[in-house]
Amino acid sequence: MAGEHGILRQFRLDGTTALVTGAKRGIGKAMAVALAEAGSDIIAVSASLELQGSDVEREVTDRGRSFRAYACDFSNRAAVAAFAKQVRTENPPIDILVNNAGTIRRQAAVEHSEAYWNDVMEVNLHAPFVLSQAIGRDMVERGRGKIIFVASLLSFQGGIQVPMLST
Repeated sequence: MAGEHGILRQFRLDGTTALVTGAKRGIGKAMAVALAEAGSDIIAVSASLELQGSDVEREVTDRGRSFRAYACDFSNRAAVAAFAKQVRTENPPIDILVNNAGTIRRQAAVEHSEAYWNDVMEVNLHAPFVLSQAIGRDMVERGRGKIIFVASLLSFQGGIQVPMLST
């Protein structure tokens, strides 16, 4: 960007493509916008992301970067596998993968259903693994790329309404 001096130039991401999961709102949206501001084109995915006209799309394109949106239910293994293939086929090579999508099901631990547990594990563990493996394979072949994982502190503390998975 014009006017950038010194150290900030070293953090430019011009010519890169970033895939950000959970990009519709919150930290994922902020990361997509920040990466765009640094010069990266953005591929965004969330379960309910609008394919056109989203707030995140507007903010990314206002920064002069390209934007592509996908909707994918990360609790559905078949959908995640199909998305991993589709996103790699339809876009330039992905240089940065931000595994940000996550979910939580609040219910007393003694009443927490196995279905809720499975949904949380699919979204928070399986989907990032599948995407990291598929996109990471491409990164290894190219000899470059970055994968970033985002996690909630609730994964370490749990709570009365939040069964936890920690060692």
